Amino acid sequence: MKLGMIGLGRMGGNMAQRLERDGHDVVGYDRSAAASEVGSLEELVERLDAPRIVWVMVPSGTPTDEVIETLADLLSEGDVVIDGGNTYFRDTERHALVLTERGIHFVDVGTSGGIWGLQEGYCLMVGATSAEVELLRPIFDSLAPPDGWAHVGPVGTGHYTKMVHNGIEYGLMQAYAEGYELLTAADLDIDSDAAFRVWQHGSVVRSWLLDLLVLALEGDPGLASFKGYASDSGEGRWTVNEAVRLAVPLPVISAALFARFESRKEVSPSMKVISALRSQFGGHSEQAIERRPAEKVQGTEGKVTPG
Repeated sequence: MKLGMIGLGRMGGNMAQRLERDGHDVVGYDRSAAASEVGSLEELVERLDAPRIVWVMVPSGTPTDEVIETLADLLSEGDVVIDGGNTYFRDTERHALVLTERGIHFVDVGTSGGIWGLQEGYCLMVGATSAEVELLRPIFDSLAPPDGWAHVGPVGTGHYTKMVHNGIEYGLMQAYAEGYELLTAADLDIDSDAAFRVWQHGSVVRSWLLDLLVLALEGDPGLASFKGYASDSGEGRWTVNEAVRLAVPLPVISAALFARFESRKEVSPSMKVISALRSQFGGHSEQAIERRPAEKVQGTEGKVTPG
């Protein structure tokens, strides 16, 4: 299929490569002239065949709003806009109204995979109609690993599902982080790095996140180069806000979010773990150790990546 990809950063650029590798024709646009194949959104739309398909991978908030508003004026009835970024689901509902009023299809796809998605594939959570899903199925099949995408409901549900996904991710990361800090604090001369390595094999707490933490520890024993400062990109806050609105208890996810706030006050071993994991799966800027190719990470084969 032929489609446009708007946003060629850490994820969008790799997604475009994965699609092209599977035979799709991708026209890429990015505000960075060096990364962009075309000079404007207008040129991107002109290069596509009707019905045009445009995938948006830009930061949530104002950048996504501006792209959607521009595309609403450039595209025609029957065209399709896919938002694969981490957009707040209420904004997604608003974008859907703007586009559908003009006869333009709008699909929201919660996308997980981080910087490893090019090799491992992306987990896709699709909010759309059944007809839209069938039209876009070849794209989803190319981006995702086997069984790595699902139609989770109508428009808005893709981003809502990804919001909850990232909230769970907060809790899992925090549990590993706290366990690591307790091991390092014990007065028993425990080899904490060895303990985490052995948990990769046969343990009930093994996971791809654990594999990434071990990889970070191998590149930086003791995580000495990390500041212990962990950012939050919005999804954790949205998840907790939804829990308050719906009166759903989320003690673990809420505590993990608040722990990130605490990390900005002082350095702690547990927050170094959070920083290391964010760097490993998402390429976030807390730290920049050299990463190994995904196929060399033990226990990652066939697993869905976070981020």
